[in-house]
Amino acid sequence: MPAQYPFSAVLGCDTEHPDGLDDMGLALILTTVAPEIGGVLVRGEKGTAKSTAVRALAAVLPPIDVVAGDRFATDPNDPGAASPDGPFPADAATETRPVRLVELPVGATEDRVLGSLHLERALAHGKVEYEPGLLARAHRGILYVDEVNLLHDHLVDLLLDAAAMGRATVERDGVSVEHAARFVLIGTMNPEEGELRPQLLDRFGLTVEVAAPRDPRLRAEVVRRRIAYDTEPRTFAERYRAADAALTARIAAARERVGKVRLGEPALLKIAEVCAAFEVDGLRADIVTARAAVAHAAWEGRDEVTRADIRRAAILTLPHRRRRKPFDAPGLDEDLLDQLLGDTEPPPQPQPPQGPEDPIPPDRGDGDGAGSGDGSDDGAGDGDGPPGDGPGQDAPGAPAATAPDTDAGHPAVPASTPYRPRLLTVRGLGHGAAGRRSRARAAIGARVGARRADGTSGSLDLVETLRAAAGGGRTARRTAGGRPHLRPEDLRHTVREGREANLVMFCVDASGSMAARKRMTQVKTAILSLLLDAYRRRDKVGLVTFRGRQAELVLPPTHSVEIAARRLDELPAGGRTPLAEGLLESARVLRRERLRDPRLRPLLVVVTDGRATGGPDAVARSRQAAEYVAASGVTSVVVDGETGPLRLGLAADLAHRLGAEHLPVTEVSAEALAGSVRDRTGGLRGAA
Repeated sequence: MPAQYPFSAVLGCDTEHPDGLDDMGLALILTTVAPEIGGVLVRGEKGTAKSTAVRALAAVLPPIDVVAGDRFATDPNDPGAASPDGPFPADAATETRPVRLVELPVGATEDRVLGSLHLERALAHGKVEYEPGLLARAHRGILYVDEVNLLHDHLVDLLLDAAAMGRATVERDGVSVEHAARFVLIGTMNPEEGELRPQLLDRFGLTVEVAAPRDPRLRAEVVRRRIAYDTEPRTFAERYRAADAALTARIAAARERVGKVRLGEPALLKIAEVCAAFEVDGLRADIVTARAAVAHAAWEGRDEVTRADIRRAAILTLPHRRRRKPFDAPGLDEDLLDQLLGDTEPPPQPQPPQGPEDPIPPDRGDGDGAGSGDGSDDGAGDGDGPPGDGPGQDAPGAPAATAPDTDAGHPAVPASTPYRPRLLTVRGLGHGAAGRRSRARAAIGARVGARRADGTSGSLDLVETLRAAAGGGRTARRTAGGRPHLRPEDLRHTVREGREANLVMFCVDASGSMAARKRMTQVKTAILSLLLDAYRRRDKVGLVTFRGRQAELVLPPTHSVEIAARRLDELPAGGRTPLAEGLLESARVLRRERLRDPRLRPLLVVVTDGRATGGPDAVARSRQAAEYVAASGVTSVVVDGETGPLRLGLAADLAHRLGAEHLPVTEVSAEALAGSVRDRTGGLRGAA
């Protein structure tokens, strides 16, 4: 097995560097010095050594003493420690081992995280015994979640609660166990793949932003080190062994000192003043900032918290807590921070060896490979696509080629304050990833039955399994010991119904008929509200717009609704209405996404007033395109942007041809819909 990449070799994590640790290196160190800080969330673009630094961290932590053979890593030096495997005698054997780094896969189940009934012993011997999960294994170590923003919300809540309480409680399948679960929680994520909810962001003690260095010399140094490691891992690791050993000793000394650091009243009041000035919600920011400042003082070898400690702590604890809305970017005004600390010349801030932050490329999507963003197909026609989808194929009545749009667009109109929209769902019952939108068979949800195990993963239904083994009321098959004889065909999996995430594909009319300022404001507000709803329900989103003579894939399907909101805000309007092109482009994208992930069911949201223009056959082509989309079985909703006293009803006709729900833009709001229902029922009661 090759040697682990050294922590000190990660750019910005070398304590011997003249500039010291960068924010990521410092945050990782501080949370190991004082685990009660609450863990670290590292946000950054792809290829910025996030995972490399976290995996290397465990190797520089001081080793721990454990009771030999104990599955829960009980500390033999803690008289109050208890283990489900205990009690242990006073002279129980002990052993010293390295700190564990336990990785939690994004697709892990609750059983795997918390632990559950030991199935083999329960079924073979009739014994109820607890099998520890990942939280037990991570006790007194590091629990690492890569792409934590893709982890289901209920698992994130579970992890953060365990990290805050230091204990895990299991009450399920006839098992009742409580065990210690004190670990350092570290999550990494790429913001392009979607954000964590602000409520979950707040639960992480520290958050740092990382970006690749822009200095060519620093980039060359990163490449040089990586090539050297890949060529001779052990030789490379040996070069940094002394630096890592010094770091281990310094962490151990800081842990010894952290309980002796004095947080004076002036320092505590200054922390409260800083948190209040930045208008963070609640008091968790004050508590975490105080703990981080104490840990930083211990790390620097001081016995009392200074303003320099408060400053470094605030930079790590406050930026992500200043978000008021899901689309707000984390950030902190360091000039204001210096003014609050009262230093005319603030302490010199170590400059991280990285360039300016540039976490999201301005003209690209989320890197899913979902498309080039220019609306062009990524392959030849597949023979079964819509008319006009491949070379030599034209849409019904569509011209062979389209000229570039020469119609001048109106300036972009901003959206107003978003509202809570009504829930839009996909028809039927899906099997997609856990989410909060459409009905689906899921690993989490209400139990609705059991099914025969077919080799796929699932949660074992113990009662139904034992019932099948017992013969279902017929003569039971029993072993010599009198227990039911279990065969593979007796295994049953629990069937649960929950909610799944979907792909919400927006097809937006940006033509001149939609360009009136009031109308476009209404439309953009409705779309922004639906984007916020998709954010909360963990959906993927995509955006196709059409105006002039063509449609454009503005945003390939992505989990980052922040990018979609930004594209929407920049959207101009004007020109003709190529409705057919917009529908066919949306169908092409949805067909490609279905090939990539057949379980991900789409919801097509067409936002238009239905006025197809651009030629004498524009209406006929739009009708044919709508019928083609309807034949594909995609669940659709038409948000009708037509307003005013004189309405043509073209969007309603489009909805009919799509087999879609027709929703006036004024009824996208859940409150508006509820008010409309109240008005109608009130009128009926009055008539009665």
